[in-house]
Amino acid sequence: MKMGSTPRPRNTGKIFHLQSMEGPGKAGVGCALDCGAGIGRITKRLLLPMFKVVDMVDVTESFLTKAKAHLGEEGNRVGNYYCCGLQDFVPQPQRYDVIWIQWVIGHLTDTHLIQFLKRCQKGLRPNGIICVKDNVSQEGVIEDEVDSSVCRDLASLRNIVRLAGLHVLAEEKQDNFPDEIYQVYSMALR
Repeated sequence: MKMGSTPRPRNTGKIFHLQSMEGPGKAGVGCALDCGAGIGRITKRLLLPMFKVVDMVDVTESFLTKAKAHLGEEGNRVGNYYCCGLQDFVPQPQRYDVIWIQWVIGHLTDTHLIQFLKRCQKGLRPNGIICVKDNVSQEGVIEDEVDSSVCRDLASLRNIVRLAGLHVLAEEKQDNFPDEIYQVYSMALR
């Protein structure tokens, strides 16, 4: 599929201001899942200020251990610390208002990512959304020879989303990045 052959979702410029999610037809603020959570930077700065409970999943146990110290008292609202690779992780059914996936999809094969997104969809509450934020290549799929991760182009990501049975509600390109590094896009999916 050529880039641009799929109609682009409307970009409101405010899709990832999570505070605008409350109200009829919008995601709730009860529980979020931070995927590829690491030591909890996104959990601490973005998700805990907005959600009553946040679950964290990361493949590296030492990161989750550091997260408990990094989060301090705020960590009392972390419901679960899951040590698991996303290719194997199964979210609890209908638990999450938001599933946040940031800078980790490049470590999943296309097949693993499709299957993971399908499982995430089952983990959403009514009106829940999946947010993906990651590097995006200009064209094609680029493999990193050091860590074997990949950087996909936007057309590839949109195709994976479609194959997972999800729809792009909105997408947003992060501004002010130098031209010589990958673009960063955020996508809201349901």
